[in-house]
Amino acid sequence: MVYTHDVKKAAEILSGSRFAIALTGAGISADSGIPTFRGRDGLWQGYRPEDLATPEAFRRDPVKVWRWYLWRLELISSAKPNDGHKALAALEKLGVLKCVVTQNVDCLHQLAGSRCVIELHGNIRRARCDNCGYKDDVSRILGDIPPHCPRCNHIMRPDVVWFGELIPDDIWEKTVELFTRSDVVLVVGTSSTVMPAAMLPVMSKEKGARIIEVNVESSALTYITDIFIRGRASVVLPAILREVENMIRR
Repeated sequence: MVYTHDVKKAAEILSGSRFAIALTGAGISADSGIPTFRGRDGLWQGYRPEDLATPEAFRRDPVKVWRWYLWRLELISSAKPNDGHKALAALEKLGVLKCVVTQNVDCLHQLAGSRCVIELHGNIRRARCDNCGYKDDVSRILGDIPPHCPRCNHIMRPDVVWFGELIPDDIWEKTVELFTRSDVVLVVGTSSTVMPAAMLPVMSKEKGARIIEVNVESSALTYITDIFIRGRASVVLPAILREVENMIRR
């Protein structure tokens, strides 16, 4: 259920913001049919992350890792942006939301129309070569598994950040800049357990930003929120958007 008072309050805060940004996690894509990682039917059920999403796992068995990622890519390829993704894109178009920082690798924010999107953990639709730096869409380089780089013939890997790896410096520096500047952070559908992403809203809060969280259940960040709205992003975010649009028209 969407609580009208909290939705209106969230819309008021966003409408009055100077520099509002969003941080999104797997929960926003759940209504597009993409499983979360840690839920009852999550992607990790029956698997261990260390067997599929670490550099060591890839060196040990690149074929196994690629097959798992291609299975995930098949799930994602048939998914469409839901009303939650579209609401964030609309808030950006209105000038209310300045950027979306996402932990997701599914590209649904861009497909929904968001123009400023920072992908903290990469993009599952791309592959990259760690030897020469070449990147391309997975669909263009797939043949043998694992695929080989067309430039240097080195084995290519999914262009995602694995456990034990650092977020690329340029991405992290831009992200920190956004959260340092923000006066409002809209946190959507993240469990807030994966570092360093989980520390970003805390960083903003310490600098005086207001935190709005939309989630189906409380998270590790709920204790610092100014407003917590329990519900699905595809329901709550359009409700917030409608209130913002009403306020702009007045």
